[in-house]
Amino acid sequence: MTETSSLPFLSVGTAAEAPSQFAGRLRGLSDRAMAWLFIAPTILLLLAINVFPLLWTIELSFTNYRANRPNAPLRWVGFDNYASILSDSDVWYAMQATAHFVVWTITLQVLLGFGLALLINRRFRGHGFWTTVILLPMMLSPAVVGNFWTFLFQPQTGLFNTAIAFVTGSDPSSFQMIGDVGLAPWSIILVDTWMWTPYVMLICLAGLRSIPDDIYEAAEIDRASAWRRFWSITLPMVLPFLMLAVLFRGIENFKMFDMVNLLTSGGPGSTTEVASITLKREAFEKWRTGYSSAFAIILFVTVFGLANIYVKALNKVKQR
Repeated sequence: MTETSSLPFLSVGTAAEAPSQFAGRLRGLSDRAMAWLFIAPTILLLLAINVFPLLWTIELSFTNYRANRPNAPLRWVGFDNYASILSDSDVWYAMQATAHFVVWTITLQVLLGFGLALLINRRFRGHGFWTTVILLPMMLSPAVVGNFWTFLFQPQTGLFNTAIAFVTGSDPSSFQMIGDVGLAPWSIILVDTWMWTPYVMLICLAGLRSIPDDIYEAAEIDRASAWRRFWSITLPMVLPFLMLAVLFRGIENFKMFDMVNLLTSGGPGSTTEVASITLKREAFEKWRTGYSSAFAIILFVTVFGLANIYVKALNKVKQR
């Protein structure tokens, strides 16, 4: 009876000693070891989600692998996929369409976003309400935006054509924004600018709010004009934020897929076939998995290289 009654006390004592032993081991670790202990799960997760697919894609890019024929003999083709891509005129046309899209969207978004930020920064009456209204497009999903603007661009019933016809006096059905070869590229530029200009505005507004008021007060004492204050104070101090917005939007627009796919699917013909649309067709329509993997690596290296150069320029501007 005595031995049986003593067992629970022994188990409780053992359980009570375990946390203290574990805490003692943790106290014996260095700060560096503790840091690695906390970040190790995150690193393992990133390796599993990001690094492994990238390495596998690099491996597939040197083969003739097709996802729809997993049991077919796998053949090592070396750099043949890369050479075929770099000599393909359709790929270069897609890269030109991508460059056209990226340059125009960034230009319009920076100009409009910076202008809206200057306006909102004046803190006029009701500026909080109008800021929220301006931010609404950015809160929507690209899929929702694509379907929404597809309806607006309808020649017969679309509100966009009706509004243009009301202003110009032309027939609403006389032009098709997403069906015309000349207008289709500008339709996706218009939609992307409408959606992401508020994002650029927020970044520029943060830059404007970070400028100390003392600098403007000193400029007013020196009788500097509003134009001089803008060129000598506002623009130089907001420039790093503008460059940061260009970096973010440039990376996102270079790999734009969902909204373009919903609006035009690369058409009419291949007018709006950006690089991501070409990659999708090679991978999931033609099932050239090895070829599309090589194309994905080329796009990754292009974005990474351009972003690296741009970040160095951004750091030089910030150090001024």
